[in-house]
Amino acid sequence: MRVDLFDFDLPPERIALRPARPRDSARLLHVPGKGALGDLHVRDLPGLLRKGDVLVFNDTRVIPAQLEGMRGQARIGATLHKREDLRRWQAFVRNGKRLSPGDTIDFGEGVMALAEVRHPDGSWTLAFQGDEPVEILLERAGRMPLPPYIASKRPTDAADRQDYQTMFAARDGAVAAPTAALHFTPGLLEALADAGIGHETLTLHVGAGTFLPVKAEDTSDHAMHPEWGRIEQETADRLNAVRAGGGRVIAVGTTSLRLLESAAGEDRVIRPFAGDTSIFITPGYTFRAIDGLMTNFHLPKSTLFMLVSALMGLDRMQEAYAHAIREGYRFYSYGDASLLLS
Repeated sequence: MRVDLFDFDLPPERIALRPARPRDSARLLHVPGKGALGDLHVRDLPGLLRKGDVLVFNDTRVIPAQLEGMRGQARIGATLHKREDLRRWQAFVRNGKRLSPGDTIDFGEGVMALAEVRHPDGSWTLAFQGDEPVEILLERAGRMPLPPYIASKRPTDAADRQDYQTMFAARDGAVAAPTAALHFTPGLLEALADAGIGHETLTLHVGAGTFLPVKAEDTSDHAMHPEWGRIEQETADRLNAVRAGGGRVIAVGTTSLRLLESAAGEDRVIRPFAGDTSIFITPGYTFRAIDGLMTNFHLPKSTLFMLVSALMGLDRMQEAYAHAIREGYRFYSYGDASLLLS
């Protein structure tokens, strides 16, 4: 499909620079397969779902994966996006043309990395020096990797250390937050449980590739960056039992959805999964694992807008986004949410 089919006009003032407080006070656009759109709030979610449904959250934890350093007199910026082993990460590098294999980058605070290999997409493998765990080095020298559309408008600050982390964050490795889950609070989770709505977790370490623009003119020419994920056997068994009993599996965030779909077969059975996924979902895809999605509002011509269009139909999502813009919804990572129930 042509990428320009997924374009729309978004006024820049609709981009949220801070999250709603409290988190569950964010607005929620209910988008059913047919019928009227509903303007609600995230705290209204228990009344939109049914007893026996289950929400699936991503329990990845965002690490401070943005680094600023020097190679000699050249300033180098690095955003880690995928772990290769205990000391090596692939990174998107700003000013990477000033690097050669074997160069050492000084990121300050005693954090040094060797530039080892330049990949065809322009990213580099960086090998961190010393014996301390890389996560400790990042806590010392790194910054939270806010999306470019926020970071270009204001500096990262101390509030982002908590704001850009979900209440489910447990497993280090993401360089972007699973942002739909940012709206949840312990009180909302308790209200959902009281309504008979369960929840499960899986892990997908979101990479910085999620922010990269689609440069191809046709979706068939775009390649996704792989991301590592895991679904435990017990989790898969419980989700399959929910569907067998007539309940719905609702993914919270496109990251949860992409991993569930990667783990499901044509028989619609979710299986345990551990490894990389580079699944790219566009209109025409047949969903196997999920019955709905809660997600934030995405960028024009992005892979994520293509994904929601695959679930609900392009015309329906263009209608929903036009409504959201007209009604003043806040977009992107710190913005409002939508509930898509096909």
